[in-house]
Amino acid sequence: MQDVNISPVVDGDWAQVCSHMRDEIGDAAFDSWFKPISVRSVDSGVATISVPTRFMRDWVANNYLDQIRALWCAINKQITNVEISVGNAQGGGILSQASSNAQRQTPSSHRNGGQGMMQGQMQSHQQPQMQMYAPDHRAQPAPTVQVSQSTLADDLGAPLDPRYVFDNFVVGKPNEFAHAAAKRVAEADIPPFNPLFMYGGVGLGKTHLMHAIAHHMREVHPNRTVVYLSAEKFMYRFIRALREQKTVDFKEQFRSVDMLLIDDVQFIAGKDSTQEELFHTFNALVDQGRQIVLSADKSPSDIEGLEDRLKSRLNHGLVADLHATTYELRLGILLSKAEQLGVELPTKVTEFLAHKISSNVRELEGALNRVVAHSQLVGRPITLETSQEVLHDLLRANDRRVTIEEIQKRVAEHFNIRVADMHSARRARSVARPRQIAMYLSKQLTSRSLPEIGRKFGGRDHTTVMHAVKKVGELALHDQDFAEDVELLRRMLGGVG
Repeated sequence: MQDVNISPVVDGDWAQVCSHMRDEIGDAAFDSWFKPISVRSVDSGVATISVPTRFMRDWVANNYLDQIRALWCAINKQITNVEISVGNAQGGGILSQASSNAQRQTPSSHRNGGQGMMQGQMQSHQQPQMQMYAPDHRAQPAPTVQVSQSTLADDLGAPLDPRYVFDNFVVGKPNEFAHAAAKRVAEADIPPFNPLFMYGGVGLGKTHLMHAIAHHMREVHPNRTVVYLSAEKFMYRFIRALREQKTVDFKEQFRSVDMLLIDDVQFIAGKDSTQEELFHTFNALVDQGRQIVLSADKSPSDIEGLEDRLKSRLNHGLVADLHATTYELRLGILLSKAEQLGVELPTKVTEFLAHKISSNVRELEGALNRVVAHSQLVGRPITLETSQEVLHDLLRANDRRVTIEEIQKRVAEHFNIRVADMHSARRARSVARPRQIAMYLSKQLTSRSLPEIGRKFGGRDHTTVMHAVKKVGELALHDQDFAEDVELLRRMLGGVG
């Protein structure tokens, strides 16, 4: 709700800003930081947005105000600045763009590295400082030795996130090819393949690798102009050049860079004029031996609405894909990020998150962000129970009907036995106990009858299943470690309600 009457035009502008920000930072971060924001006023070109707490004001100002301002100014040329107020401005005041930049430069705004995760500092009344992750905001550009080249690159492109470097990228089988290709491009004096085109689903590390390439190139060759931007921003700059009759300047600027990195190429599908300009820019840079790196959510051949001649150019170099993460990779990412945060994440919580949040790295990091923030802000330890409570909506969205076969497989993996042992007649305790747990979970998490469950476990009688359910229940009451194992498996399999 707006604090004062706001015109429909301003409402429309803010709706567009929010739409862009949701695409940039994802649903989880958007719901946390942007849903509580309202437009308070627009006066003399200054738009004031309102947040409920000082803590939220500081976080939004430090991490998103640059993007909000850039987007709003691009949407409405009459807007010259964006400020943030707290509620009715009681004890909070207004924070402007200039003061937000000043805050970033203070010693308390030091940031640590993290792959695919955005990190910043938060403050609360209980704790003077807390480091945590916030997915996908844009940070300040990394400084380079040559101010003129850095300024040109920043004017043309988007800021580089200082945490997106090779050292912070967790490598696993799904992304090792793209990572190796990115490092080869970053370290080569002459383009080894041109272009390098990386593609994969949301949150798998494409943007991280592109930033890492740019960072490495700027560090090793500070005199070279390295420009990173999204395809959307490339299009907006081209449209502005057309409107202001500065297309010659636009062409000269982009065709004089030493390395051009363009993210989310799928955005320009169906936009003929922008594709034509990118095509000619592409040709000019390749002819000069300048490196081009691009990314998209699909391979060039699979992007509908992309001109055939541009597809041909994009396929000419090296096309590297990033696959969906494996459990091992997700586990490694969580351990790496927890270490960077200085947080001791319990093993059972780490395994739980790695199993349950499997869609993409960005969502996984968002989940970790929420768990750590909850723990540090309210002063409660990180446990399976609190993690399930904090992530209830996210886990519910990932819930699906579990099968007895899946239960058997997951329990067998957990206790390092064969799935075949679930059906065998072996009575050794190392096999019998996991089999009983699997029967217990089958009764708890499926709608199958006792005889049906028994048949799935090697044709056992329903009384055997009844005994297993009773035995596991009794052991859980008297053995805390055993109870935690059962509960971890239950949550991994979807029993989070």
